[in-house]
Amino acid sequence: MRNSVKKMNADVFKDIFLPYHKKLYRIAYRMVENQPDAEDIVQETYIKLWQKRDDTKHIENTESFAVAVLKNTCLDFLRKMKPETVELSVLSQQVGFLETQIEDKEKLQYIETIVQQLPERQQQLIRLKHYKELSDKEIEELTGLQTGNIKVIISRARKTIKEQFLRLYEYGT
Repeated sequence: MRNSVKKMNADVFKDIFLPYHKKLYRIAYRMVENQPDAEDIVQETYIKLWQKRDDTKHIENTESFAVAVLKNTCLDFLRKMKPETVELSVLSQQVGFLETQIEDKEKLQYIETIVQQLPERQQQLIRLKHYKELSDKEIEELTGLQTGNIKVIISRARKTIKEQFLRLYEYGT
C-alpha cells in the first residue's frame, strides 16, 4: 500500500481483500459445516476488516491478517452456538472409555454437561477434534496452537471427562 494514502477507500479495500473471499469461505465452511453460517461469518469478517481498514496500512501480510480475523470470528460463533448432539460412536472410539454404542440418552447428556464444564480451551479443542472430526493439523491451522500443545490439552480434557463419567457410573451402580 502506498504511504501517500491516508485512508483506505472502498476500491483499494476491494483490491486488497476481495481476492481472499474463496479462501475465507472455505475455512469458515470447514469450521462451521453450514453454508449460510459460513457465508454470514465471511460477511462479518469483511465488516470487521472494513472497520479496521485504516489500521491495516502497516500490515505486511493482509491475507494472514484476514484469515486471523476470520478464524476469530468463527471461534466466536462456535462459542455462542448451542452444543451439538455428539455422534456417540465417534466419541467412544476417540476417547476410549464408552462402550461402542450407548443408547442411553442420560449418559450422552451427562457427557455433554461434563464437556460444558471444561475450561474454554479444552472445550474448544474437544469440539473441534471429536464433534467436528478435525485432524490435529487442521486444529493447529485454526487455533495457532502447536500440535504438541493440542495433544496435551485434548488428553487432559479426555482424562477429566473419563474421570467424571466413571465417578457417576460407579456411583450409580
